[in-house]
Amino acid sequence: MASKRTTLLLHILFFLSMLSEILITKANTTNSTDADLNQGWDCKEGERKALLEFKHGLIDPFGQLSSWFGADCCEWTGVDCNNKTGNVVKVDLRNDCDFPPWLGGEISDSLLDLKHLNYLDLSCNDFKGIQIPDFLGSFERLRYLNLSYASFGGMIPPHLGNLSHLRYLDLHGEGYSNSPAVGVYNLNWISGLSSLEYLDLGGVNLSKATTNWMQAVNILPSLLELHLSNCALNDFPHYSDPNLFVNFTSLQVIDLSRNNFNTNLPGWLFNISTLRDLYLNSAVIRGPIPHVKLQSLRNLVTLDLSANNIIGSEGIELVNNLPICCNNSLEELHLGSNGLSGKLPDSLGNFNNLRSLNLKYNNFDGPLPNSIQHLTNLESLDLRKNSLSGPIPMGIGNMLLMKRLDLSFNLMNGTIPKSIGQLRELTELYLDGNSWEGVVSEIHFNNLTKLEFLSLHLLPKKQPFRFHVRPEWIPPFSLKYIDISNYDVSPMFPSWLRTQKRLHHITLKNVGISDMIPEWLWKLDIVYLDLSKNQLYGKLPNPLYFSSTAYLVELSFNRLVGRLPCSFNVTWLFLGNNLLSGPIPSNIGDSSSLEVLHVSGNLLNGSIPASIDKIKYLSVIDLSNNQLSGKIPKKWNNLNQLYAIDLSKNKLSGGIPSWMCSISSLSHLILGENNLTGELSSCLQNCTELYSLDLGNNRFSGEIPEWIGERMPSLRQLRLRGNMLIGGIPVQLCHLSHLHILDLAVNNLSESIPQCLGDLIALTSMALLLTEFDEDITYGSYSDRMELVVKG
Repeated sequence: MASKRTTLLLHILFFLSMLSEILITKANTTNSTDADLNQGWDCKEGERKALLEFKHGLIDPFGQLSSWFGADCCEWTGVDCNNKTGNVVKVDLRNDCDFPPWLGGEISDSLLDLKHLNYLDLSCNDFKGIQIPDFLGSFERLRYLNLSYASFGGMIPPHLGNLSHLRYLDLHGEGYSNSPAVGVYNLNWISGLSSLEYLDLGGVNLSKATTNWMQAVNILPSLLELHLSNCALNDFPHYSDPNLFVNFTSLQVIDLSRNNFNTNLPGWLFNISTLRDLYLNSAVIRGPIPHVKLQSLRNLVTLDLSANNIIGSEGIELVNNLPICCNNSLEELHLGSNGLSGKLPDSLGNFNNLRSLNLKYNNFDGPLPNSIQHLTNLESLDLRKNSLSGPIPMGIGNMLLMKRLDLSFNLMNGTIPKSIGQLRELTELYLDGNSWEGVVSEIHFNNLTKLEFLSLHLLPKKQPFRFHVRPEWIPPFSLKYIDISNYDVSPMFPSWLRTQKRLHHITLKNVGISDMIPEWLWKLDIVYLDLSKNQLYGKLPNPLYFSSTAYLVELSFNRLVGRLPCSFNVTWLFLGNNLLSGPIPSNIGDSSSLEVLHVSGNLLNGSIPASIDKIKYLSVIDLSNNQLSGKIPKKWNNLNQLYAIDLSKNKLSGGIPSWMCSISSLSHLILGENNLTGELSSCLQNCTELYSLDLGNNRFSGEIPEWIGERMPSLRQLRLRGNMLIGGIPVQLCHLSHLHILDLAVNNLSESIPQCLGDLIALTSMALLLTEFDEDITYGSYSDRMELVVKG
C-alpha cells in the first residue's frame, strides 16, 4: 500500500512537470490572437495519419478507438497534444487489467512520426506474445513508457537503453494469454537510462542476468522504485563481494519478491536511509537475520518478509529491534508463512502507526500480549494458523480503526469479549477453529454496522458455546459471508438472515437446526450454501433454481424428503444421506452447469437416466447406497471430464460398459455391492490414471487380469472381494508400488500367493484368500475411498 503511494507520487510529479510546460506555453501565447490560439490546437496532419496507421494495425474488438476519426486527432480518446503547437505528446491506451476490452494486433512504426511524444502507455492489453518493437528506443523525448500486463513476449530490445530522458519504465511481463515469457540477454542497456526514477521488470525472466542485475541498477543515480518481482533471480549480493559498492542514495521502494535467492538478508539493505517499502516475500530468504544496526531504516513504512524460511525466534528479535528505528514510521509488517516461534513480544505495542500486522502460518504460542491494545491505528490483524492460547484481550475494543481481524485456527479459549462490538470499522471477523466458551449475542454486534464477513466455524467437538440472538433481531450490518458451524444456534432457522440482502455465502453446518428451509432462502443470490448435518426437513423446490448459478449447495445429512428436483442451476450439488425417494428425473441432463452430483444414501429407485450424458462438465457422480436397478447406461460418451464414479451399494446388473474405459481422467471407479456380472473387461486397462478400483461383492468371473499390474501404475486401492474369480494372483500386482489396500478375499483363487507382495511398502491393508472376513468399508473423500479397518 505504501508502495502505491510512492508510485502515485511519481505520477503526480510527472504530470506536474507536464502541466508546468503547458502553463509556460500558455503564458507565452497570451498576446496571440484568438485565431492563432485556435490554430495552435489543430492536430498535425502527419501525426494524424501516423495515428490512423497505428490504429489500422491494432485489433480493437470492442471499438475502443471508435473516436479516432475526423481532422482533429487531439480530440481522440487517449491522445493529448501540446496546447501551443498541436503536436501529439501523449498516447494513453491503458485498459482495465481485470476486464476487457483489450487491444491487440501489431504496433506500427508509424508512431515514429510523433516526434514530440513523451508519454506512451499500452498497458493492460493483449498483444499475444509479439516482441516489444525495437523502434520504441528511438523516441528521444519519451519520459514515460508503460507496456506492463500487455502479453508481450520474446526478448526486451536493448535499444530501450537509448531513452536517456525516460523517468518511468514499466515492462511488467505477466499478461493474460499463454504468450511466451518476456526475457533479457543482459541488463547492460539499463545504464543508458540515466534519468530513470521508476523501474518495473516484474515477471520478466532475468535468469541470464542474475549475476549482474545488482551492478546494472546500482548505477542509476535517480532511481526511486525498483520492482523485480518474479524474475527468476537467484543471486542476492552480499558485502563479501569486493566488486560491490551499493549506491542507492535515493531508493524508496525495493520489490524482489517471488524470486529464488535461497540466502539470508544482505547487510547493505539495512543501510539505505531513504528506504520506505521493502518486499521480499516468497523469495526463499532464510535466517539468520543479520545483527546490524537498524537506525538507518528510520523511514521504513512497509516490511514484507512473508512466505520465506525464517525460523525460530529470529522474527521476535526483529520485532524487538525494529522500534529502535521505525516505531513511528512502520505501517505494514508482514512475517507470515515462515517458521517463527516463541511468544509474541510486548514490543509489538510500540509501533504507533502500524496499520497492518500479518503473522499468520507460524508457530507462535502463548497468549496475545496486552500491549497489542496500544496499536490504535491498526486496520488489519492476521494471526491465523498459529498456536496462540488464552483469551482475546479485553482491550481489543481500543483498536477502533480495525477493519479485518483474523484469529482463526489457534488454541485460544475463554469467552469472546463484548468489547469486540466497539470496532465500528470492522468489515471482516474470523474466529474459527478455537475453543471458545460462553455465548455470542446481539451485544457483540450492535455497533458493527460495516461487518460483511463473519466466520465462527469451530472444530466438530462438544464445546460450551452458543450463538444466541432473538428471533426478531434485525442486525445493524449487511453480511456477504457467514460461516457458523459445530455449535448450537437455534432449533429454528435464523430468521434474521432474511434481512441480509447481500449474502452470497451461507454456512450453517451442524448447528442444531430442526426446521424447514424457508422459501425466501432460495430467492437470495447464493453462490455457496452449506446447511449440512442438521435436522432440516421438508421438500426441495422443483426445479431448484437460484437467481444466478450457485457454485456449491451442500444439504447432506438432513431429513429432506420427496423427489430429486428435475433440474438445478448449481455447479456442485450434495444431497447425500437424506430421505429423497423416487426415480432420478429423466431430464436431469438439462442441468448443464453440474460438475458434481452427490446423492448417495437416499431412497432413490428406478434406472439411471441416459440423459446424464448431456452434462458434459460432470466430474464427480455419486449415486451410491440407493435402490437403483437396471443396467449402467451404455452410452455416456460425452462425459470426458469424469474424475470419480460411485454407483456402489445399489441393485445394478449387467457388465461394465465400454464408455467407462475411454475416460482418461477417471481416477476413482467404485462399483462394489451390486449384481454386476461377466469377466473383468479388458477395456478397463485404458483407465491408466485410476487411484481406486472397487468391484467387490458383485458376480464377476474369470481370472484377475495381469494388465491391472501393468497398466494402472497409480493404483492405491484395489478391491475385488466377494466375486467368483478363479486362478492365481498375478505377480504383476507387485508392480503396484503405490498400493495401500488390496482385497481379493472371498473368491475362488488358488492358494499360491506371490511372495513379492510382501515388498509393497505402501501396503497397509491386505485380504487375499480368506473366505470369512469381517470388514468395515468407510467411504470418505474420493482421495481416500476405501479404508479397511481390518489389517492383514
